[in-house]
Amino acid sequence: MYSFEDRLRAVQLYSKLGNRAGLTIRQLGYPTNNALKSWHREYEKRIDLPAGYSRREKFTHAQQERAVTHYLENGRCISATIGTLGSPYRKLLCAWVQEWRPERRLRIVGRSRELSATMHAS
Repeated sequence: MYSFEDRLRAVQLYSKLGNRAGLTIRQLGYPTNNALKSWHREYEKRIDLPAGYSRREKFTHAQQERAVTHYLENGRCISATIGTLGSPYRKLLCAWVQEWRPERRLRIVGRSRELSATMHAS
């Protein structure tokens, strides 16, 4: 990742050199041809480069809530939820459950104390 100042410097030099990507890259030692061109397009649109990178959400909040609700109401099975709704990959669905319903994500792993006490008493 390049800093805002690095990207701005590259775009300004690119414009100064008559939009010659190869010459700009040789002088600066960075970026790639495609990155430089995309930075320049962004600069022309906004007359400034964004300070950071942002990616739009792939799933809306309604879709996220629907997936979490389906997961909780149908046996808390991640595979079934992903298959039925065409939801995202496992890790993202787990993150949604943790975000939307943190109290429902608790798991009990291993034997319960009551079961192990009755087994040892026999």
